[in-house]
Order: sequence, then structure tokens, then C-alpha cells
Amino acid sequence: MQHTIGISEMGISTVPEDVLVTYSLGSCIGLTLYDPVLPVGGMVHCMLPVSTVDPLKAKRNPEMFVDSGVALLIQRVLELGAQRRRLMAKVAGASTLLDGHGAFNVGERNYIMLRKILWKNDIRIWAEETGGNIARTLYLYMETGRTIVKSQGRERELA
Repeated sequence: MQHTIGISEMGISTVPEDVLVTYSLGSCIGLTLYDPVLPVGGMVHCMLPVSTVDPLKAKRNPEMFVDSGVALLIQRVLELGAQRRRLMAKVAGASTLLDGHGAFNVGERNYIMLRKILWKNDIRIWAEETGGNIARTLYLYMETGRTIVKSQGRERELA
């Protein structure tokens, strides 16, 4: 069954038939975490790098921010039995789609924060498709952990 993860949302699954998908990854970060042994996995779609810009909003919706959303995703998959050392992180997004002149660098700042949070949690990025000026769609197939990025009429497996 396909589950859509909206902007500033997160989804977790332990059901092999599930497919998690998020659309419209521009400057946003889409992150999948997957433990191939259980399997358990999840996806988060974060808009902004740091939750300190709006603590009230971050309290209501931590998934909106990379720092709090990624930490929450890690926490949730670990609670379901995933092992940190087995987690496979795959990333898409962080483009300059709406910031062509680089005035705000939201995509770049999102990506830097993501790397920082993953590094602090000793989780490595296995594969990514980031940057540029395109929108992307990200899929996580729970049965195998296969992660697909679609953009501009093409499909690529993050492996």
C-alpha cells in the first residue's frame, strides 16, 4: 500500500508491502532510514534547517525542521527495534528550485544540517541525489529498502 508523506510530515512502516513516497522535494530534504534486517523504515520531508526560528511551530510540527524532524525519525525507527549501525540513510532534495540566485541558500542549509544530525548520530549516508535546481519525488519500498528518485521524467535508484 502506498503512503504519501506530505511536506513537513513523517511516516514509519514495518509492513513489507508498504511504499512510502514524498513529492515536491525542491529545497526541502527528503530522508529515508531503513534497517534491512527487521525490516523497519521511515521517511521525513523537512522544509527548513533549524527549529529555533519558530519554537512554537517546531513544538507542534517538529517534522517541518531538519534538526528536529530527522532526530524524531531516528528516534522512532530505533523505538521499533532498528539498530543504528544497520540504518541505511538515503537523501534527496536540497535544490535551489525557488532560490535561483542563492539569496537564502535554504537547500544548502538543509543539507548541511542533515549531515550534521546524521554525523552526531553515527549514521552514514548511503546514497543521495541533492542540489541542482529540480524538484524530485522520493520512494521507499519497505520489502527491500529499495529507494527511488524520480525527476524530469527519469527514475534512478539510490544505491
